[in-house]
Amino acid sequence: MSIFKDKTLLITGGTGSFGNAVLNRFLDTDIKEIRIFSRDEKKQDDMRHDYQAKCPEASNKIKFYIGDVRDIHSVKNAMHGVDYIFHAAALKQVPSCEFFPVEAVKTNVLGTENVLTAAIEAGVEKIICLSTDKAAYPVNAMGTSKAMMEKVIVAKSRTVSPERTSICCTRYGNVLCSRGSVIPLWIEQMKAGNPITVTEPSMTRFVMSLEEAVELVVFAFQNAESGDIMVQKAPACTIEVLAQAVKELFHSDQEIKVIGIRHGEKMYETLLTNEECANAIDMGHFYRVPCDKRDLNYDKYFKDGDVERNKLTEFNSSNTELWNVEQVKEKLMELSYIREELEAWENR
Repeated sequence: MSIFKDKTLLITGGTGSFGNAVLNRFLDTDIKEIRIFSRDEKKQDDMRHDYQAKCPEASNKIKFYIGDVRDIHSVKNAMHGVDYIFHAAALKQVPSCEFFPVEAVKTNVLGTENVLTAAIEAGVEKIICLSTDKAAYPVNAMGTSKAMMEKVIVAKSRTVSPERTSICCTRYGNVLCSRGSVIPLWIEQMKAGNPITVTEPSMTRFVMSLEEAVELVVFAFQNAESGDIMVQKAPACTIEVLAQAVKELFHSDQEIKVIGIRHGEKMYETLLTNEECANAIDMGHFYRVPCDKRDLNYDKYFKDGDVERNKLTEFNSSNTELWNVEQVKEKLMELSYIREELEAWENR
């Protein structure tokens, strides 16, 4: 029996990489229904036909809802009978959010508020919201909007009993080969015989697969308390190492061309800030950042003082375990996307 036996799960932004990974993980279990909520009817139609072809027996569990998290009425239309929500709808591209920051606010901040409000009103049991390492010490519009999203999540968790609706958040780094990420771009560049473009070779990023992203959400589902932010202890590598690993896997002799840091990019990403470390709880492969339970009555905290600070310090992509080319190649070969692209590359 799975944790989702006879339950209805709603995935906002469900046509994306994460939504597909969740479907691949849970569609053949005893889950009752998985609802895909998104605003792109073409992606929904492609997804519908894809799963009808590869999972004909289970595809009738998938229900599609056209809507936008910016519109609370369309969100409410998808909420009836929902037990759990994975909230993945977001604007995620750093450069586009830099040029259109208000659009990032509308989707990432106000859209999250809409989802949580509608879910609480509908009596949804548990909501897991997906955030990003860029929300920690944010320097760009995307990260800032996600940081505000996390504040909305934690604040909203205080307004409802966790026995009625539990709300928590997961924060993770770059997901390898997800839509819009750099490896699919590099593969297309190699296919076209063009140089592989790298922003800054020494830049570090966390390394995580889509399956691990789903595992983090499931771990949060099973272990987080309302208001928590959950973080996975991920390894990292430099962009140069990642590019070299892709080149070696595809036996490519394309040159690596350095094009410089793009709008809003950081040299390294942070999954756990120094301030969050003061109260973070080490859970083995994960960190749990509990919700600050204090209210607006600050006076008593000046009188009572605070407990001794945690010895943990900032967790970022430069002080975590840094992988070499061989380790990254081994990780990449675990991904079905890479194996399929390699087969096509060798048969071209």
